[in-house]
Amino acid sequence: MEQSFNEREAIGWMRENWYKTFLFSVAYVILIFGVQYLMKERRGYNLRMPLALWSLGLTLFSAIGTHRTWKHMVFMLTTVGFKQSVCNQLFYVDPICKLWVYLFVLSKVLELGDTVFIVLRKQKLIFLHWYHHILTLIYGWYCYKEMLSGGGWFITLNLTIHAVMYSYYTVRAVGFRLPR
Repeated sequence: MEQSFNEREAIGWMRENWYKTFLFSVAYVILIFGVQYLMKERRGYNLRMPLALWSLGLTLFSAIGTHRTWKHMVFMLTTVGFKQSVCNQLFYVDPICKLWVYLFVLSKVLELGDTVFIVLRKQKLIFLHWYHHILTLIYGWYCYKEMLSGGGWFITLNLTIHAVMYSYYTVRAVGFRLPR
């Protein structure tokens, strides 16, 4: 599936639908603050199992994406060096990476759901959390549609951090307490 993925078609679709990142972002803000308002007089929900499954799914996706994209980055570093790993667009058309780059961008829409767990569980919602989700969605989509050089590092590092982060969230959601 990776090698048969048509990145030109996907990039075209992303260009045509660029405006949707702003619609998703506005809907997201309205939803999270609307739900937060509705939850004001209610008790938080116990969503331990759904949160564990959610986090596990994102852990697996991020770990596989990390594995697939780092292969390309290591190849670039060892063959043409750091500067070229940053300054070229091959990441978007690499036979292995091209599917994972597209899925990464789409996952930013899905990851907006993280905030729903925070709001429904009545945990503290900080500005950085929801701002990061909006910014990453818009910037990731923009990088992809324009095939920006440097996007490969942004995507690879984001997937890597998310693989670790969602692993931690999964472990916490199932009840393990890690030492601080």
